[in-house]
Amino acid sequence: MNSKTSHCKIVDCTVRDGGLVNNWDFSVEFVQHLYKTLNEAGVDYMEIGYKNSPKLLKGADTAGPWRFLDDNFLKQVIPNKGNTKLSALVDIGRVDENDILPRSESLLDLIRVACYIQDVDKALELVQLFHDRGYETTLNIMALSNVMENQLIEAFELIKESVVDVVYIVDSYGSLKPNDYSYLIDKFQHHLPNKRLGIHTHNNMQLAFANTLIAAEKGIELLDASVYGMGRAAGNCNTELLVANLQNAKYNVRPVLDMIEKYMIPLREKEEWGYIIPYMITGMLDEHPRSAMALRDSEDKDNCVDFYDRLTTPEVAHSK
Repeated sequence: MNSKTSHCKIVDCTVRDGGLVNNWDFSVEFVQHLYKTLNEAGVDYMEIGYKNSPKLLKGADTAGPWRFLDDNFLKQVIPNKGNTKLSALVDIGRVDENDILPRSESLLDLIRVACYIQDVDKALELVQLFHDRGYETTLNIMALSNVMENQLIEAFELIKESVVDVVYIVDSYGSLKPNDYSYLIDKFQHHLPNKRLGIHTHNNMQLAFANTLIAAEKGIELLDASVYGMGRAAGNCNTELLVANLQNAKYNVRPVLDMIEKYMIPLREKEEWGYIIPYMITGMLDEHPRSAMALRDSEDKDNCVDFYDRLTTPEVAHSK
């Protein structure tokens, strides 16, 4: 790797995106050790969960505490904050602004707002709110592979005038290839010359790392990743790969390997994520992985030919 990537910052999403795998059932010790190792590894941000509000979501009572971050709880978990900043994600319609303290009273540094293209206006209202309370902000437009060009151009007009710090290119279905990313990055850079950019990849077709490297070399600044790739379905770009390969003297892969050895390998024996054929199929077809997740949760979990036929036969494609 050349020094084209020295501008990059890593955002580790293990707890937040990985929580989609195990319903955020991480022990405090797990999260504390993760923060310690990411801090030692020089990782720039750790996304420690969602800042959504339990009263606005179903199933809140069964989820782990990282699903609805409480500021007092966070201060107990991370009593001594290091250089690694803390981030949380919110979804449109799932966050109560009264639950968000001013940044000066919170351990969080960055709040990221995730939305679909039709809700960019609503997302930017939230961004403004978090910005006014002192936080760094990002806008993460999900499922970009399903967005029409004209919708994107319209959204750019709103984003350009907003206070958002970083705009994310998100490959929700793991269906984008390196040339798709090159095209999208050029488009975002052309229309949003005043904004920093980020990237969030999924590994359905084993391209998460390659796509992230291409983005880094093209000037994208914030790179999402997770330790051992832990994330919903096929998972994300691996933090350890970025730490080992980006050109920055502050990064050190050894602490991340310690996290993998002590916590991630045992966890992977209980929970499933990563490159698995049904996820490849949904990625290839540019579809949400929910049908593949349902298959993996059933007794037919390895019947991939039948699954492929079901998804590719037009007249029965959506009968299940």
